[in-house]
Amino acid sequence: MGVVTKSIKLKSKGETDIIDITQQVAEYLAGSKVKDGLVTVFVSGSTGALTTIEYEPGLVQDLKDAFEILAPRKGEYQHNLRWQDGNGYSHVRAALLGPCLSVPFSNKKMHLGTWQQIVFIDFDNRPRSRELVVQILGE
Repeated sequence: MGVVTKSIKLKSKGETDIIDITQQVAEYLAGSKVKDGLVTVFVSGSTGALTTIEYEPGLVQDLKDAFEILAPRKGEYQHNLRWQDGNGYSHVRAALLGPCLSVPFSNKKMHLGTWQQIVFIDFDNRPRSRELVVQILGE
């Protein structure tokens, strides 16, 4: 059993910036000595999240629009009243998806669907520098 830990450093625009990280994760798998197992990606911080989507402009916009309905920017949030930082919606959106995603792999290839990509979403209300942890576990 082996474990490999890497990181992906990103600069995001914030405001539900959706970034495809599939290629970086695949490159880490290809370069590791682990052939079969599970790869997990994790974001530290409470305003970022991970999921999978078909990464194409129409769906990227649809996802942004859906989050605006679920947790609107201009909504009233107790977090904003307490901290006055205006990003209460960011925390709620990130909590709906969660900070990590795991994908099984065999022969160093992730078991993703044909049109499925791994994306990081930065919900914060300002540009950010982010570091994602990629952990590969297997044999």
